[in-house]
Amino acid sequence: MPDLITIGETMVAFTPEGGIPIHEAPPFHMHIAGAESNTAIGIARLGHSSGWISRLGDDSFGNYILQTINSESVDTSRTVLDSTHVTGVMFKQPSNENETTVCYYRENSAATYLSTADLDIDYLKSAKILHITGITPILSDSCNEYIQASIHTAHENGILISFDPNIRRKLWENNDYRPRLNNIVNYSDIVLLGLSEANFLYGTSNINTILQNIFSNNQVRYVAIKNGSKGAWVCTRDERHFIEPIPCISVDPVGAGDGFNAGFLHGVLDDKDIRTCGIYGGIVGAMATETYGDIDGYPTYERLKEMQKKHNIY
Repeated sequence: MPDLITIGETMVAFTPEGGIPIHEAPPFHMHIAGAESNTAIGIARLGHSSGWISRLGDDSFGNYILQTINSESVDTSRTVLDSTHVTGVMFKQPSNENETTVCYYRENSAATYLSTADLDIDYLKSAKILHITGITPILSDSCNEYIQASIHTAHENGILISFDPNIRRKLWENNDYRPRLNNIVNYSDIVLLGLSEANFLYGTSNINTILQNIFSNNQVRYVAIKNGSKGAWVCTRDERHFIEPIPCISVDPVGAGDGFNAGFLHGVLDDKDIRTCGIYGGIVGAMATETYGDIDGYPTYERLKEMQKKHNIY
């Protein structure tokens, strides 16, 4: 059974080759994109077992996603192919400023119909870590019910709950989902979030104040505050370490945060100290930015250790 299970939507993503503007009708590179499956793939490449749960349209895109994730040795046995609803699609437009604009076409996609009827409690109970993001519980009411039931099952069975708010404001429309996300923090053992997300949730960029807010919940054990190319803070209640940014040649930041999560959780699964978890996260996140596909840069464990030795980061 998987060491880590994660739940969420994965879409087919189209990126223009050579960074050519989409309106110029360039040839496109097709790949998969999904925060949760990214982390599951990152974990699998590092040598742990992982499972990804979702719903996909029973169409060419859905089957492509399933085939791609299966090829990464991620268990997809609890992912449903839906013959009624379609697979979500997105377009990515990298810019010269090392930023990426994303356009989603995911409304009423198959993933939004994920419901507790799809939940296999025994499968979930077999994991060591349940990793969720703030994307899935706001896709639909039924998705939120599924996530809440999964959190309850994990909490009742001593499974570590890892949470990345992964805020996507385009999905929020006119709603304020902060109370929903903060409620998930209250049940989490591991919180992995960006500094800008922390500022949005807690109204401050002050590390001390952010940590006070998060650790006010007695459940939380580990916190990582990611700040992209500026490094990251990794903390327990008793320790705090700043992880310097890892040298890299960055072309596309999308997938870096999920890569950091995979590296960090790999360290947790290997029972490493908090600083080592942060170093692993920083290395995987940096390597993710060196390619245009979300997962193309994710390393194997051997490659991770090579990079750690190369940069003498211990």
